[in-house]
Amino acid sequence: MLCMETILKVRRLSLKQGLSQRAIAKQLQISRHTVSKYLAIETKEPPAYKRTQTHYPKLGEFIPVLKQRLTDETKLPAKQRLTARRHFERLRTEGYQGAYCAVASFIRQFKEQYQPAPHVVFIPQRFSAADAYQFDWSFETVKLNGLLVKLKVAHFRLCHSRAFFIRAYPNEKLDMLIDAHNHAFSYFGGTPNRGIYDNMKTAVKHIGMGKERIFNDKFLSMMNHFIIEPVACTPASGWEKGQVERQVRTLRKQRERS
Repeated sequence: MLCMETILKVRRLSLKQGLSQRAIAKQLQISRHTVSKYLAIETKEPPAYKRTQTHYPKLGEFIPVLKQRLTDETKLPAKQRLTARRHFERLRTEGYQGAYCAVASFIRQFKEQYQPAPHVVFIPQRFSAADAYQFDWSFETVKLNGLLVKLKVAHFRLCHSRAFFIRAYPNEKLDMLIDAHNHAFSYFGGTPNRGIYDNMKTAVKHIGMGKERIFNDKFLSMMNHFIIEPVACTPASGWEKGQVERQVRTLRKQRERS
């Protein structure tokens, strides 16, 4: 079963970092055949929204044994605990036929429930060219033809050059989000390596510990097309995308003065 997060990692390591298939397989602990298969998945057209029913694999009978192993690991030093990948491989030898994503998701939820959150550390932000952009929605009320109209405005900000792009929509649903990204990257003439977002529902399906997130599959499909690593901010930590939030305030003040 295909795992969108792994597909995105494979394509990013190959197409943006220039790693060989052998190096990617070693780093992600997957076979070279899987790497080759994932690199063959190439989207020629910009992503478009299609409403489909998504089915997620279930651990079923393996949940009790995995939960017990994770509980036992809480008593061990961090260096002695197995990674999600190692837990997955162990379950496979015991007959598990599901996807790695299901195992990783369960482990994230377990850690969030049973392990304390880490201390918050503030690190000065420095961005190189093509490193990252920040995205945010703003809610605006404008007058069109004498009538007050409520709009959602998509804001993009390149973190190094401070170049920006904005586009207004009637709402912030997934199809609007995809359209905004298509227009923004066409305007910029390329895509940075990372995209910094808040925890909007069209992007993030589940918030785990620290920076751990389970992203929406359709959102990951868009990130896969553009070969971008999505990064979600810590909840209630607006400073992590401070550039785009200042952009929202600045443009709003300029509009009010005009």
